[in-house]
Amino acid sequence: MFRVATFSLCLFYKRQQICLSFTRSFTKKSYGYRLLSSKGTETENACTIDSLGNLEVNISKVRQLKRWVLVNQVAYVNETAEFLREMGADKTQIASILERYPEAVLCTPTDVQLQREIWQLVCSNKKELLMIIEKFPSSFFTIGHSNNLKANIEYFKELGLNKKLISKVIASAPQNFSHPVEKNKEMICTLTDSYMKLGGLRTNMRPWLQKLLSLDPFILIKDPSIIKENLIFLHVTGFTSTEIFGLLTKLKGFISALSVSSMAENLAYTKKSLNCNDQTIKDIILKCPAILSLPIPVLMERLQGLLNSGITLGQIKQTPAILELTSQIVQFRIQKLVSSGYDIKKEGLGPLTGTKKDFEISSGKIQLKKERPIFNPVAPLKIDR
Repeated sequence: MFRVATFSLCLFYKRQQICLSFTRSFTKKSYGYRLLSSKGTETENACTIDSLGNLEVNISKVRQLKRWVLVNQVAYVNETAEFLREMGADKTQIASILERYPEAVLCTPTDVQLQREIWQLVCSNKKELLMIIEKFPSSFFTIGHSNNLKANIEYFKELGLNKKLISKVIASAPQNFSHPVEKNKEMICTLTDSYMKLGGLRTNMRPWLQKLLSLDPFILIKDPSIIKENLIFLHVTGFTSTEIFGLLTKLKGFISALSVSSMAENLAYTKKSLNCNDQTIKDIILKCPAILSLPIPVLMERLQGLLNSGITLGQIKQTPAILELTSQIVQFRIQKLVSSGYDIKKEGLGPLTGTKKDFEISSGKIQLKKERPIFNPVAPLKIDR
C-alpha cells in the first residue's frame, strides 16, 4: 500500500510540474498571447512586440505569417515608423505597411535613408514615393542591392525613359534592378536591335520602349534569345513589321512569355478549328493576339461553348476577341442581351466582348454604363512603314 501511495503522489507531482511549465510558457497581452520560452522554440523580442502593439499593428497576423521577424533580436520599429511618419504617413498607413511587410523593421535607419536617396533619383515627391511604399513595401525595404539599384536607375535615365515609368518598373518588378546593370543592357540592346531590324524609326524607339516596359516590366529578366526567336518566327509566319509592332503593344507579356513551339501549335489548331486560310488566321490573330498565349484545352473549351450557344464560326472569325472571355462570362452576357430583346445572330457579338462591366438596351440600341480601356499607354506609338 505504501508503494501505491508513493506512486500516486509522484504521478500527481509530475502532472503539476507539466501544468506549471505549460502555464509559464505563455503570458497574456492585450494583443494576444506571446510565447516567452519553450524548449526548442526561439524567444520573441518583447520590445519589438510592444513597439508594434503601440502602433496598432496586428501582432497575430504578423506572428502567423512572419514570426521570424518577431524572433529577431535586433529591430528598428520606432525608427521605421518615424521615417514613414516623416514621409507623410498617418498611423493607419504605418500599421498597414508594417503588417503586410514586417521585415521593414529589420532595416537599419542608415540603409533606409540610403534607399530613400536612391529612389529620389526618379521620385523626388514625398507623397508619390509614399504611395509606392504603401503599395509595394517589399520593393522599397528590400535592402542589399543599393549599388545595382542606383546603377540601373542611372542607366535607364540615360536612355531618356520617363522617371515615373522607371519608378513604376522598380516598384512592380524590383528584381530588374537588383541584378547588375549589364544584364539590363543586354536585354535593352536586344529589344532596340529587334526594333530597328523590324523597320522601326529611331525617333520612335524611346516611346516604343516605354510602352513595352509599361505593359511587361518583367521582360527585363527574361532570356534575350527568346525575344529574338519569337520575333523571327512571327516574321517567317508572314506577319509584317507593322503587324508585329501591333502585336507587341496589344498583349501584355506577349513577346517574352511565349515560345515558338506554343505559338505554332496554337496557330495550327485555330486555323483548323475555324476553317480558315493563312491570311484569315493572320487577321484573326491581329484582332485577338491572346489566341497565341491561351492553352489549347482552354481554346477548345471556349470554342465549343460558343458553338453550343448557337454562335457560328463565321461570327467567331468576325469577332475573335470573344475567345478572350471565359464561357461563364459569355453565357451571362448572352442571357442578359437576349432577355433585353437583343438578337445576337443579326446584330453581332460586339456587345459581348471587351472589358465591359455593364450595359443596357434602350430603343434597340446598346448603351455601355461602364467600360475601361485594355491598357493606358505611356506614350503614343507611331510606326511609319
